[in-house]
Amino acid sequence: MPEGDSLARIAVALRPHLAGRTVTLARARLPGPVISKVVGRKIESVDTAGKNLLIRFDGGLEIRTHLGLHGSWHRYRPGEPWRRPVSRASLVLEVPGAVAVCFDAPVVELFEARAEPVHPTLGQLGPDLLAEQLDLDAAVTRFTEPEQRHRPIGEVLLDQRVVAGVGNVYKSEVLFLEKIDPFEAAGRLSRPVIRGIVSRARELLQFNARPGAAAGRVTTLDPRTSARLAPTQLWVYRRAGRPCHRCGTLIKSAPQGSDVPRTTYWCPNCQRPSG
Repeated sequence: MPEGDSLARIAVALRPHLAGRTVTLARARLPGPVISKVVGRKIESVDTAGKNLLIRFDGGLEIRTHLGLHGSWHRYRPGEPWRRPVSRASLVLEVPGAVAVCFDAPVVELFEARAEPVHPTLGQLGPDLLAEQLDLDAAVTRFTEPEQRHRPIGEVLLDQRVVAGVGNVYKSEVLFLEKIDPFEAAGRLSRPVIRGIVSRARELLQFNARPGAAAGRVTTLDPRTSARLAPTQLWVYRRAGRPCHRCGTLIKSAPQGSDVPRTTYWCPNCQRPSG
């Protein structure tokens, strides 16, 4: 599933071709409000909120897409052949000079922008770790709330209601870098430790969302040592059964989470449980 940095790069790529232009055609595959309502409206902005891409129009309308596990955005010139079948297009927006196509997205919805604060998904998001202005103390406090204390830190870090933008790759990589057992209860971790986790997650997201970062390729290794560890660019993610880059212990993996279990990767030596 694309994480916050991937969505930020998508927004940067689409913005110059969509923002400020008037929609000439709009269609969507999924049922819901009629997407054609945005035809004739000017696109005011292309933004992100965690793992959501938000396209805002004049007149107060807004489209939200969530790419799920397999979704992607493509941009074409008018008349240019698409690289995927038309049947897989969840959303198509045409403006003068460009066609933006969202393929295989499970979520495409049109709503009034004024409803964003009470939106069932957007209204529940925690602080966006890629926001220009982030209240780090407020983000840390969300990890210490009573309902989070007994949950494993790996689950809490992935919960978009706590902080937005972290996905399964960063969950495993951040906790490895901070030497935290992903199955440790969040309530057993001090505020300084949680602050380190949140700060590291923000740092990695920003690094991989920067202009010039390779699309689809996440790097979490220290640039000073990554050449020595090539071809891998990750410490533990999808490296189960292979030796840890730090200590040589074999990396482990296990499902984590009750609603939608995701695979967590960790080093049992570098990330020992506290106590």
